[in-house]
Amino acid sequence: MRLAIFGATGRVGGEIVRLALQDGHDVKALVRTPAKLYENEHLTIIKGNVLHNNDVEKTIDDADMVISTLSVCHTTTLSEGMPHIISSMKKHHIKRIVTIGTAGILNSRREPGKFRFQTNESRQKKTFAAEEHAKAFQMLKESDLEWTIICPTYLPDGEATGIYRIEKNQLPLNGEKITVGDTAKFAYEECFKKQFLQIRVGLAY
Repeated sequence: MRLAIFGATGRVGGEIVRLALQDGHDVKALVRTPAKLYENEHLTIIKGNVLHNNDVEKTIDDADMVISTLSVCHTTTLSEGMPHIISSMKKHHIKRIVTIGTAGILNSRREPGKFRFQTNESRQKKTFAAEEHAKAFQMLKESDLEWTIICPTYLPDGEATGIYRIEKNQLPLNGEKITVGDTAKFAYEECFKKQFLQIRVGLAY
């Protein structure tokens, strides 16, 4: 398969790249700093920015599916970049996209009709990151793409254990954390399994 990956130099994105290359898939990664990635015969590194439509086009044009692990980092990169990704996918007739979101955009258990970040269920006092992810979610929701948003809670470094809980559109009850390893592996496998089409998936131990 041919995978287009955005956010490949991040913690989750880097692990997804490793898993994909390990399985022999061809990967195209759009990055601002190519030196952060290692060379591999199945890896094509494109230096650029997701905010530039031409760079996104180069990354997506011959892909079978798209993976986005774009982080927010106090910027609007996610909400400004997602329209380019969606429009390019439609142009090239690519349907499948898996993204990494945040538990803040899952449905609140206590207050129906609200996101977790809009209630006291979320421990995060600052909501900028969740608001950015909510905007991306809304864009995907309004598209006709086969999207899945993986929504981990607190995300410490750590290996994949394969033992965790998942729930559609909500965070598993009393879920507190999930490692980078388990998050990346679940997201990577969901690309192919397509078990949660047009669903946000809560992920926690």
